[in-house]
Amino acid sequence: MTWSDPRGVGHDAYGRPLTPYADPSSAGPAAGGGRSVHGPAVNPEPVWYPVQPVFAQPAPRRRVASAVALAVGFTVIGTFAAAVGLYFVIFVQPAVLLAGSLLAFVPLAIVLVGIWLVDRWEPEPRVALLFAFLWGAAVAVGTALIVDIALTTARSVLGVRSSGLEDVLGAVVQAPLVEEGAKGLGVLLVLWIFRRHFDGPVDGIVYAATVAAGFAFVENIQYFALQVGEDLATGSQGLAYVFFVRALMSPFAHVMYTACTGFALGLAARRTGPYGAIGWFFVGLVPAAGLHALWNGALFVVGDGFFVYYLLVQVPIFVAMVLLVVFLRRNERRVTHDRLAEYAAVGWFSADEVGMLSSSAGRRRARSWAASRGIRPAMKVFISNATRLAFTRQRLVKGRRALDEAVQRDEAELLDALTASRLALQAPPTAFVGYPQHPGWPPQLPRHPGSPQSGPGW
Repeated sequence: MTWSDPRGVGHDAYGRPLTPYADPSSAGPAAGGGRSVHGPAVNPEPVWYPVQPVFAQPAPRRRVASAVALAVGFTVIGTFAAAVGLYFVIFVQPAVLLAGSLLAFVPLAIVLVGIWLVDRWEPEPRVALLFAFLWGAAVAVGTALIVDIALTTARSVLGVRSSGLEDVLGAVVQAPLVEEGAKGLGVLLVLWIFRRHFDGPVDGIVYAATVAAGFAFVENIQYFALQVGEDLATGSQGLAYVFFVRALMSPFAHVMYTACTGFALGLAARRTGPYGAIGWFFVGLVPAAGLHALWNGALFVVGDGFFVYYLLVQVPIFVAMVLLVVFLRRNERRVTHDRLAEYAAVGWFSADEVGMLSSSAGRRRARSWAASRGIRPAMKVFISNATRLAFTRQRLVKGRRALDEAVQRDEAELLDALTASRLALQAPPTAFVGYPQHPGWPPQLPRHPGSPQSGPGW
């Protein structure tokens, strides 16, 4: 049930009712207004804002389907992981496999640091990131191996001899379509299973990069292990070149490809439902496979001029990707500020809190302050809940009306969680009592709807 003014309501551009809310600084009934249990005071002359769906008892959310889908997904991952592991055990010597695995951790560490840097503003659930990584490492790799083995077997049965043209088609057509399709499917499944945490293009890029990291890790194990075995058998020294190209020159290659699909699915998360996302998946698959084919095809075309091609083509593409991510991250901060400012207008946050939550420096000061009082975990939860609330509000404002009901349930649950995290932050200090205070920091907490106590501040 939403609180509303009995004198009547208007409607916004989306057809939703407009409800009068008090100025957060207004007093209670003594100032001439009344206070609802679930909303701020009503001024005699109300200011109209889009209604904030606050439920007396938030509607329970059905998560059984997501839990079942997640269980099925991990079962599929486990099956493919067993098959991929058996493949390596049969065709690669254990010592060589160990050497390849150790070398593969170098590019993996580089990629994981990059993902962490992009994901800091609104960290994704660990179980979702684990699902994405394992999907890339097991299912996507297993799918590519199955298709490759099936085509090789078919050619052998039909008596078709291998030729240079088949190698080119395998690298430029087969590998990009199969690998990007399998990796992109993992991102699509993350969107379906973890819909509440998939808020936009940055989330899509993070999940896509995580899937790609898993895929590249296992693929690098294979490449490095085979090269180690060849060097030991023939006395060649090709490992240094392979490691330099795959681990140092192109650790983000697969990330760039699959990020195209993730970006498209991130747009889908704001614009359509689960079935509509399928169309966006194919839209993102086109540039993903195209970039993949461009890289693989160059190895056949440029020859000795590969490093010149790398500097003139691949490096600018990577720089463009980085600039896109930087732009999207800045847009996330702007969205956080704008959406939380709407909640501040109706009393859920103070202006100081909005400023703190929408800047990296403000968040660092808040976490430092909380750590000095032994409540850093509570501050992390508060920041996380507020950020998720901002992006949930963004989906409600920019999304389709067909999604409103589910998003409103998310919003109500986050507002409830926000109230709980506030109570934890208002707990008595437990450590570092003499911690020096910033002038004007921490901000004073305003009275908040639905909160049983206001508290003097953090």
